Amino acid sequence: MHFMRMLLQLLKARRRSARGIWDSYSLPLRVLPSEIDIFMHVNNGMYFSIMDLARLDIMVRSGVWKAMRSRKWSGVVSSETISFRKSLKLGQRYSVESKIAGYDERAVYFEHRIVVDEEIYARAFVATRLISENGTVTNDELVEVFGPPPPDVELPDWLHDWRLNNSLPSTKRPAAHHWA
Repeated sequence: MHFMRMLLQLLKARRRSARGIWDSYSLPLRVLPSEIDIFMHVNNGMYFSIMDLARLDIMVRSGVWKAMRSRKWSGVVSSETISFRKSLKLGQRYSVESKIAGYDERAVYFEHRIVVDEEIYARAFVATRLISENGTVTNDELVEVFGPPPPDVELPDWLHDWRLNNSLPSTKRPAAHHWA
């Protein structure tokens, strides 16, 4: 179901107005029956899937999607965190308000807010790595495609520290499972 919704969003985003990658974005949505759980509100795990749609909207509308595809880059989520205030209910209209919060040597950080009538219901930060055939995309390569960030886009220290403190070992190192 999510794959089909992403394909639909890809098509819809192509018809929406173009914007810069560093701009803020708004994606209007409605809660679907496939997104709710037994308690009749959006399942907590669905929020990240909904935010996937918002990142796709950003990439397509900014032109970065096309540039990434031509370079054979892909994006993978490396870390994410979310806080909830209120629940979304079946059929409710809302928007995902999104922007790039910044980047460091390992990730591009997105901030997503679930908003109903100008009120934040949930907020998430998602760290994504851009991968090329040669490994992680460098900052120089990133700026070549994204353009330089505006002066007001600067990664907060706490977000960088969160990723470092939350990360698992590289895939080239062992990560044995043992409860401490």
